[in-house]
Amino acid sequence: MQTAHRLEGIGEYYFSQKLREIEQMNQSGDPVISLGIGSPDLPPHPEVIRVLQEESARSNVHGYQSYKGIPVLRQAMADWYQHWYQVLLNPDTEILPLIGSKEGILHICMTYLNNGDQALIPDPGYPTYSSAVRLAGGIPVTYALKEENNWKPDWKEIEKQDLRKVKLFFVNYPHMPTGQLPDHKLFEEIVAFAKKHALLIIHDNPYSFILNDHPASILSIPDAKSCTLELNSLSKSQNMAGWRVGMLCGAASCIQDVLRFKSNMDSGMFLPVQLAAAKALSLGKEWYDSVNEIYRQRRILVYELLNKLKLGYSLSQGGLFVWARVPGNESLVGDDKAPYGAGGLLSDRILKDARVFITPGGIFGAQGNDYIRISLCAPEEKIKQCIQRIHSLFC
Repeated sequence: MQTAHRLEGIGEYYFSQKLREIEQMNQSGDPVISLGIGSPDLPPHPEVIRVLQEESARSNVHGYQSYKGIPVLRQAMADWYQHWYQVLLNPDTEILPLIGSKEGILHICMTYLNNGDQALIPDPGYPTYSSAVRLAGGIPVTYALKEENNWKPDWKEIEKQDLRKVKLFFVNYPHMPTGQLPDHKLFEEIVAFAKKHALLIIHDNPYSFILNDHPASILSIPDAKSCTLELNSLSKSQNMAGWRVGMLCGAASCIQDVLRFKSNMDSGMFLPVQLAAAKALSLGKEWYDSVNEIYRQRRILVYELLNKLKLGYSLSQGGLFVWARVPGNESLVGDDKAPYGAGGLLSDRILKDARVFITPGGIFGAQGNDYIRISLCAPEEKIKQCIQRIHSLFC
């Protein structure tokens, strides 16, 4: 049986493949310490877990649910947007709960892209953007984000391309993997560019509460809703990655378009999860402060690790990771060619010799080839062990 043409050029997700390799390594020696994946190791708030437990014990909560989520959850999402982002959304028409925001990326692509349509994809950027575009029959067109431009789009360079077939414009700030934080001016520029070229902005916004003092939504820009769909998630901000709760926000017409596709793909979210998610969205500033203090202490240790390796990094980045430049030092990375450049060589060496997994920046695009990304989703004790292992290897 031959696979469908839509899978051509789409490989297995990098982390899926790498975790199998690490599992084999764990069976043959000292366990690998992973600093690669952004899956929060901290639990949700105790009250969120309590709601899930109590509601799950009820006898009448186990049936199918609404395709667009329960009103309580949509209202909680609207309140959250108003309180933290100063964005007003109609909970009945402008919010669509998702089973994780990752599924929303594919839903949007399947809703709007025909064969041969194009989408602008950041490089470096989340690999799922390109995969979802291809699965929908579209063509990813990358735009380069460079350190010398603070990882922001170069509008003149983008406009040198033929944009007539481009329909979707993927952006992501706070940016993954570089940690670049947004400002009001950047969001204004993105909206103006999209309107100029009649594009639909897809803004992926799951990191706005992590090590960022000013959470922001692109929907706060005047009239952004007319050309923007924003994805958001409880995975990072609420420590609920495995719960699979996200949301799509935007104009009612776009939400209805996506619902037409989504309603044919799933049958709603488990009711107790929705009620617990509503509770999570009601948490106050003290919750975010407590989570960020833990990540802040971990980041100090990651800086120490990077200093051991003599890598360059910015102190102003936010989000769940630390992004660092790898120098062209053969004593550090060797002189063999690797698929992901200097970052791939260093990552492979550290995994093989120090049994520490860090992510090569090149998996996020060619602009990331000389970088690595380190996750903050590991206890301080584990990060300290990584420092010791790397110190003995490189120092």
